[in-house]
Amino acid sequence: MREPDDDTLLFFDAHRDTLPLLEALEVCIFARFPQAQKRVQKTQITYYHRHVFVCVSFARVRRKAELPGNWLTLTLGLPYPLDSARVAQKTEVYPGRWTTHLVLGAKEELAALVLSLLMAAPAAFAL
Repeated sequence: MREPDDDTLLFFDAHRDTLPLLEALEVCIFARFPQAQKRVQKTQITYYHRHVFVCVSFARVRRKAELPGNWLTLTLGLPYPLDSARVAQKTEVYPGRWTTHLVLGAKEELAALVLSLLMAAPAAFAL
């Protein structure tokens, strides 16, 4: 597991309890896609190869009452609309390109749906 860099720690400064969720997600991303790069920006952390394939942020894509105590918004670029109760928002940004937002609140949520989505997103757009 990679140690969080200073930019990542600064990004999570007000959300330290959520950092383990990002660390678990990064293990999945870099184990499957070791060539992926990470860019920490003011409002999101972006993972890319040639193209962005996943972003992590604290964007509120659900009402506050519907959010777990510690949460991250996972944004994926997919070639299809995802029909799932886990999807908070989805938008077809142009034909054949869907931006899908999911709210993650626990490491256990990474196991099934999210990992399969990470497999689909880079295969379609990043690699």
